[in-house]
Amino acid sequence: MHQTHLLRGLPHRLRRAPGFTLIELVIVVAIVAILASVAYPAYTSQIRKSRRADAQTVLLQAEQYLQRYYASSSTGYTGADLSRPRLTVSPMGADSGKQFYNISLEISDDGQSYTLSAAPVQSGDPCGTLTLTSIGGKGQADGATLSQCWQ
Repeated sequence: MHQTHLLRGLPHRLRRAPGFTLIELVIVVAIVAILASVAYPAYTSQIRKSRRADAQTVLLQAEQYLQRYYASSSTGYTGADLSRPRLTVSPMGADSGKQFYNISLEISDDGQSYTLSAAPVQSGDPCGTLTLTSIGGKGQADGATLSQCWQ
């Protein structure tokens, strides 16, 4: 009650109005900008990792399909078609525009070996094209290490 009495004698411009000052708002905006600059790259990195994991899943499903095909075929891998089980894109069976990797199959001339590839549609993936061979060999095309790309 005593403080209120002291404020009554001050001119109106010297009384503190309720609310935030401009400097307080600028500080809050700066803090939010700093947090966003740290969080956004981490978020996009996790999105790329999850898309890469989905592509690896499709490659492994295609590998299982090819092993079953080989076991039931007298011509080895020759004639195997990934489009029938819808294993040509990642996510599996995704429509155009929602695809993150294109899956392709290369069969050797003798039909006894193959290489599966998952080429990224999005840019900025440090692993590039992922590969999986008939003997279980895993690889990637760009600068990241194998352990970073095939987790």
